[in-house]
Amino acid sequence: MEPKPDAPPAARLLTEAATALALLTRLPFVARRADFERGAAAVWAYPLAGLAAALIAGGLASLALALGLPAPLAALAALAALVVTTGAMHEDGLADTADGFWGGWEVARRLEIMRDSHIGTYGVIALVLSLAARWAALTALFGAGAVFAPLIAAAMVSRAAMPAMMAFLPHARRDGLSHAQGRARGERAAVAGAIGLAAALLCGALGAALVAALAALMVMQIARAKINGHTGDTLGAVQQIGEIAMLFTLCAAL
Repeated sequence: MEPKPDAPPAARLLTEAATALALLTRLPFVARRADFERGAAAVWAYPLAGLAAALIAGGLASLALALGLPAPLAALAALAALVVTTGAMHEDGLADTADGFWGGWEVARRLEIMRDSHIGTYGVIALVLSLAARWAALTALFGAGAVFAPLIAAAMVSRAAMPAMMAFLPHARRDGLSHAQGRARGERAAVAGAIGLAAALLCGALGAALVAALAALMVMQIARAKINGHTGDTLGAVQQIGEIAMLFTLCAAL
């Protein structure tokens, strides 16, 4: 539902926040408020989608722990909640990116592979490693008594990296989900980064956020070298790598 042209700023912000949640999650109640024509304007709220997913995952993990389940099972429940809440779109992007980047020798072929709905060997390996890495990290963190803080920090900071990629890299193709949202403006990406940074600071994860930022920069450089830009799939990849880097750094600080 698009706000009226003379709608107050608060109404526009709410619409953009709902749009971000509708794009990045499968929460059923936000689509009614979303305006997908404002996709590029909504990128500042991507970390809020991460917050929603983290709260659901943290609630389920806390319930599992309260029921006496061990940390590995609670971590599995949290991971499943993250995947279901987001529709596995970031995992799918990581798998497609791995297949395309290392399955083709030319830019056009890489983009063709990334668009193929079938998953290849590189994609399977990337997906398995990503799930295993996050499960192991969450198991260690939950075992140490940290549940909501690492989930929230990792989810919000990793999604703050997505607008940065959208702002600083051009579209690698002239269609697709990322292209349909438009080119993100630098100031919108900066707001997303500020929200992610604030979340990291409140969760005591500022150092981990800096490591995640470096990991995101690495993914951006690889995307620039491999396909001369970004796609929706590479946005999923930068989120996944950022989240893993964040969780691993938090584990190292235990």
